[in-house]
Amino acid sequence: MAAAEGMLEKVYQRPSQHRLDKNNYVVGQIAHLKIVMACLPSGILGTTSAAVVAEHMLKTFTKLEYFLLVGIGGGMPSTNSDVRLGDVVISQRVIQYDFGKSVPGSNLELTGHLNLPPAILLNAAARLESQEATGSELVYSILGHLARMEAKHPDSKYDWSYPGVENDQLFNSDYDHERNNSTCVDCDPARLQLRPPRAMTWPKFHYGKIASGNRVMRDGTAQERLRKETDALCVEMEAAGLMNNFPCLVIRGICDYADSHKNKVWQLYAAAIAAAYAKELLSIMPEHI
Repeated sequence: MAAAEGMLEKVYQRPSQHRLDKNNYVVGQIAHLKIVMACLPSGILGTTSAAVVAEHMLKTFTKLEYFLLVGIGGGMPSTNSDVRLGDVVISQRVIQYDFGKSVPGSNLELTGHLNLPPAILLNAAARLESQEATGSELVYSILGHLARMEAKHPDSKYDWSYPGVENDQLFNSDYDHERNNSTCVDCDPARLQLRPPRAMTWPKFHYGKIASGNRVMRDGTAQERLRKETDALCVEMEAAGLMNNFPCLVIRGICDYADSHKNKVWQLYAAAIAAAYAKELLSIMPEHI
């Protein structure tokens, strides 16, 4: 919420709220669009909580056109998708991975269907994807949004800066964290996955499936199984509650690998990069006449 608020170009006074609306809002503007922001209640996560926040929002702001769900998530890298900490995953589809039926072999067969994001948001995302493919304009713009946010709040207690490639460690999925330490200083470096270094520390932007469910994923073996079953790039806890009832695009900054080694080192930077991507996407949305 703090990262998203820092991306606003104007901030407005909050209007009066519907008596049944329990949200707390920030209202402002990005480019030509008026924006209203709310976050989940403190300590209450999950798909149902996200749906309730969106439903309450519509009680006060009855003419909202579309929703962005912006925040952090767990990356699920593979040989085909080099997802790393500080990257951003944008939903082309959301899968509710904890909703289905058990079948022989202890597998879960996903049932039901979640709506796709609206075409206008997917088209804007496609435009940004093409910008990344043809040069560095997108990255420069997004890092510029982040720098301006930091400049507006020089005395902030939050450190939005890049945590450093040395803090991006991907262990083999079957290797659990050494629990005597809050960091991975005691974890076996021989169990790290070898990945080629990137030429630059810039974030990359990935477009594909996001897995959503009502539980925190903190198990490398379970994460790897889910990745193989769904081809998802990211796992998170709110999106499935929105997709069928709200025109929504999901934008997740990658702050961990959803395994037992997860910590909070990357959360602020990942949140800020996701918010900066959301600002860039909103900035290229068409103006209606």
